[in-house]
Amino acid sequence: MTAERARVLVIEDEPDLRRLLRIVLERGGYEMLEAADGRAGLRVMHDERPDLIILDIGLPVLDGWQVLERVRDVSDVPVLLLTARALEAEKVRALHAGADDYVTKPFGREELVARVHTLLRRARPRDDDERPDRYDDGVVSVEFATREVAVRGEPVSLTPTEWRLLAALVRHAGQVLSPDQLLEQAWEDPTGVGRDRVKFAVLRLRRKLGFEAHDSQIESVRGFGYRYRTS
Repeated sequence: MTAERARVLVIEDEPDLRRLLRIVLERGGYEMLEAADGRAGLRVMHDERPDLIILDIGLPVLDGWQVLERVRDVSDVPVLLLTARALEAEKVRALHAGADDYVTKPFGREELVARVHTLLRRARPRDDDERPDRYDDGVVSVEFATREVAVRGEPVSLTPTEWRLLAALVRHAGQVLSPDQLLEQAWEDPTGVGRDRVKFAVLRLRRKLGFEAHDSQIESVRGFGYRYRTS
């Protein structure tokens, strides 16, 4: 992916700010798509498949939190949140919801472009060396060659990061993997991702697989990491 070809979707209800972002992004070599509310933004995302989303939290129709949740249900596209508030609680909430970065208004133009560039660099695809075999424990089945996942026979759709996370866990079923080990195996750029992202990604993966917190195949081992339970 290169800056000249990358497309950035800006979901922002303030026309003046959208105009400013267009100038900043286009000068940075990016193509900008835009939407003025959350629902319209989701439509553009599904239709145009942008390489990155800049998402305002205070949106009409659907707010930024609702949009982020729906984006994360179907995609690993990098999301940069914009907000007028710099509260630590909001930053924690953003990470929990799956945001990749967080910028407080007003922001520096060069800083914004640098953050966009960094997120796009992390999102570059890499070659997979996963072997074309199968895992099936009677609850979860995984076809590594086709990346198909089913729970009790019902297909489950996972994002690329969720897929790599599950693949790492089931390939080491019964073993405890540390957050750092999971970062290395499931994220494109583990050096740019905090360990808290593993916790939140595991929570989303459990939800996708239909596991309850108290009865999950994916166990939290306090102080050590996570283990895929074999029985």
